[in-house]
Amino acid sequence: MDDATARHNEKMKKIKAARDKMMETKTEEKGLIIVHTGSGKGKSSSGFGMVMRCIAHGMPCAVVQFIKGTWVTGEAELLRGKFTNECRFFISGEGFTWETQDRERDVAAAQNGWKIAQEQILDPSIQFVLLDEINIALRYDYLDIDEVVDFLMTHKPMMTHVCLTGRNAKPELIEAADLVTEMTLLKHPFRDGIKAQKGIEF
Repeated sequence: MDDATARHNEKMKKIKAARDKMMETKTEEKGLIIVHTGSGKGKSSSGFGMVMRCIAHGMPCAVVQFIKGTWVTGEAELLRGKFTNECRFFISGEGFTWETQDRERDVAAAQNGWKIAQEQILDPSIQFVLLDEINIALRYDYLDIDEVVDFLMTHKPMMTHVCLTGRNAKPELIEAADLVTEMTLLKHPFRDGIKAQKGIEF
């Protein structure tokens, strides 16, 4: 064994020992409130990735999709076509707000989506709920942020995970969450005139 390999092995032993010691203190389990926000791509994609993980682990899921109602998305096609027993899928939005041009309808759709979301979160058979693009509905005050946060903090079952996606997550939601990830936009093909691509954006 050369010196570089020996040094590397010794370094890895120290890292493993430190990691093992840290992991000994991580014993609690709980259902998480997860927020994916930011201007970068990947918020919904990550949420749906967790849905697939849960399905693989035999954990029943529900998706409530806000805002993107008119899009035919790959995730909706897959989950509704092949995983209906494992994942309930609800679409409450009628399309992006600049397309509907009707605030009253947008508010009504969001309120209906939130009602469905609460039902799914409270259902003891559901272990993971994805509220896709709910942050957009909260940003435009289609839903009351205090009501949403209060429900998540006081009514969500202890072991149920809830993931909320969308840009511009409100500070109150970020404060209440256990896990918050901000996707940062560094580069996007849209800026170069390339439209949304099947399998990548939808």
